[in-house]
Amino acid sequence: MPRVLLLLPTTSYRTEAFLDAAVQVGVDVTVASEQANTLGHLNPAALLTLDFNDPQSAAQRVCAFARRYAIDAVVPVDSQVVEVGATIAAALGLRHNSIDSARCAGDKHHARQRFQRAGVPAPAFSLCSFDEDRAALAARIPYPCVIKPLSGAGSQGVMRADGPTQFVPAVDRLAAILKCASTAPHEPPAPREFLVEQFVGGPEVALEGLLTEGALKTLALFDKPDPLDGPFFEETIYVTPSRLDDATQQRIARCAQQAACAIGLTDGPVHAELRLPPGGPSVIEVNPRSIGGLCSRVLRFGTGLSLEELIIRHALQEHQELPRLQGQPAGVMMIPIPRAGKLGEIRGLDEARGVSGIEGVTISAHLGQTLVPLPEGAQYLGFLFARAESSTAVEAILRAAHACLEFVIDP
Repeated sequence: MPRVLLLLPTTSYRTEAFLDAAVQVGVDVTVASEQANTLGHLNPAALLTLDFNDPQSAAQRVCAFARRYAIDAVVPVDSQVVEVGATIAAALGLRHNSIDSARCAGDKHHARQRFQRAGVPAPAFSLCSFDEDRAALAARIPYPCVIKPLSGAGSQGVMRADGPTQFVPAVDRLAAILKCASTAPHEPPAPREFLVEQFVGGPEVALEGLLTEGALKTLALFDKPDPLDGPFFEETIYVTPSRLDDATQQRIARCAQQAACAIGLTDGPVHAELRLPPGGPSVIEVNPRSIGGLCSRVLRFGTGLSLEELIIRHALQEHQELPRLQGQPAGVMMIPIPRAGKLGEIRGLDEARGVSGIEGVTISAHLGQTLVPLPEGAQYLGFLFARAESSTAVEAILRAAHACLEFVIDP
C-alpha cells in the first residue's frame, strides 16, 4: 500500500480524524511529531520524531527514513508544520507547495506584502518592533486597529485597539504572550516584531478548499454568525452552507483564489478567513492547511467521505473528481473559555446532548485542567455539533445546547 507521512504536532486536535481517514483510504501511515514516542521502537515504520523548527534537518531525517520505508505523500496537518512539510516533500520529489509559499503563508507580514503587490483586497498594515517607543508608535497608528503576532493560529495574541490608551497595553500584553510561549519546549526565541492592521468591520466567513495546479475548488463556505469585533477575536459558531447570496459567495471564492495565487500556493488544502465590509470581501488570512480543531466533523462529501479522506486522496493523486458537500446544513460551536482558572465541574451535559438536532458534544478540556482564555490561550473547552433542515435552525440548536452547559471554574 502507499505510505503517507502525517506531520502531527502533539498539540493537534486532528490526530484521530487523520488516522481514521487513513484507514478508510487504505494507506500505510507514518506519524511524525516533535516529541519522541516511548513505543516508537515497537513499530519504527509508524512513528518518527522530527524537529519541526529545523525544516532542513527534518527533511534529511525523512529522506534517510524513506530509503527503508518509501513515502508517497506528505500531509502537514496544522499551520506550524506547513513549511517543514513543503521542505520534506521537495526533498522527496513529491507534490507540494513551494517552500517559499509555505514560508510566506506562515508569516502574516510577508503574506500582507504579497497581497498588496497583487492587488488582493486586504487590511492596510504596518510592521512594528517591540523595541520602538510604544507611546510614540501609538500616536501615529490609525484607529481602530488590530495588533497581532507574525505567526500563529486560533486568534492567540490578537487584540483590537481603538486608541493610544488601548494600544500600548495591548502591545505590552502581546510581548508578554510571545515571551511566555518562547519558553516552552521546542519553541524558537520570541520575535522582536509584530503586525498592526487596520480593523475591517463586517461579517466574517471561512472558506474551505483544495488547490490543484493552482486552481482553488471551494469545498465549503462557513458563516460565522457571532460578531468578531474585539477586543479579542474568539471564534465560536461555524455554519454551512452559507446563507449569503450566490453572487457574494462567488466574490469570496475569487478573492480567496487571488490570495492563494499571490502567496504562490498551488497544491493541497486551503483554509481562508475573509471579512465582508460594504466594499466587498477582504482577506484576513489564507493558510495551506485544513480547518482546525474538531470542526471538520460537520463536513461530509459525496457518499460520506470526511474532509481528511479527501485531503489524503488528493495528496496521493494529482487529478481527482472532488465530490460535493452533502446537502444537509450543519454547524459546529467551539465552546469558549469564559475565564481563567481550573475546571472543577461540568453541568448540563445530558441536557445539551438531548437538544433536538445536536449530533455530538465533545468536551476536550479535562477536570482539573488550568484554563487560559484569549488572548493568552489558544484552546477551547470543547465542541458542539448539529444538523438541521436549515442553517438558521443549526445556529439556534447550537446556541440552545450551549445554554444548557455550565462550567464551574475555580480561581
